[in-house]
Amino acid sequence: MKLTILGSGTSTGVPMVGCSCPVCSSDDRRDKRTRASIVIENCGKYILVDTSTDLRKQVIREHIPHIDAVLFTHSHADHIHGIDDLRGFHFIHKRIIPCYGSDESMKIIGRNFSYIFKGMETAGYAPLMEQHIISGPMDLFGLRVEPIPLLHGSMPTTGYRFDDAAYLTDCSAIPDASREKLTGLRLLILDALRYTPHPNHYNIQGALQVVEDLRPQHAILTHLTHEVSYADGVKLPQGVEFAYDGMSFAF
Repeated sequence: MKLTILGSGTSTGVPMVGCSCPVCSSDDRRDKRTRASIVIENCGKYILVDTSTDLRKQVIREHIPHIDAVLFTHSHADHIHGIDDLRGFHFIHKRIIPCYGSDESMKIIGRNFSYIFKGMETAGYAPLMEQHIISGPMDLFGLRVEPIPLLHGSMPTTGYRFDDAAYLTDCSAIPDASREKLTGLRLLILDALRYTPHPNHYNIQGALQVVEDLRPQHAILTHLTHEVSYADGVKLPQGVEFAYDGMSFAF
């Protein structure tokens, strides 16, 4: 299994439009952050987590030849508004891609992008995806995938565990029942928006407390704003790093 961070940035991306702060002006490519997403490659299959606003740029950059399934964490714009970019794969492979998420997420995504699932004959759109509700562990192309219920402020979101790795983006709390599903991790990728507090996201201090509690072998902090320079990572505890676009891990 190979896991690649496609995007490590928050909803505005970094650089943020109109901003000339030190991070937005940085020459370090690791400070150039597209919107948050990952892809899992396993046995020749590619599993995408979220269709970020920057999906086209991300899949071209990482030379991803096809997408075989999509997992959605929630329905916020920065995590779903790249969904139309999947049309390019359909033009080539003519396959309808299965997608998975909570019942609430699937209802909102299905409503807002109905043509993706039903097609639109008058505009020449064919159906691109089919929806599935995920409520418990499942096998996806030989990989055990387990949904992890999270809270993003008061909004439920879904993290995912892939064997010994977990991806928990857009969260401010992990319910006790979910923490029990996150023991023995080799890799934890966790929302850590910025240094200052935020009502709907872990900040860096909060994320580090989660890392201390869960004790994964390796932790990556993602969904970062322009408050955070990649170079600041030297201040993080041993075994903890800031994410950057294109960062990958092999298992």
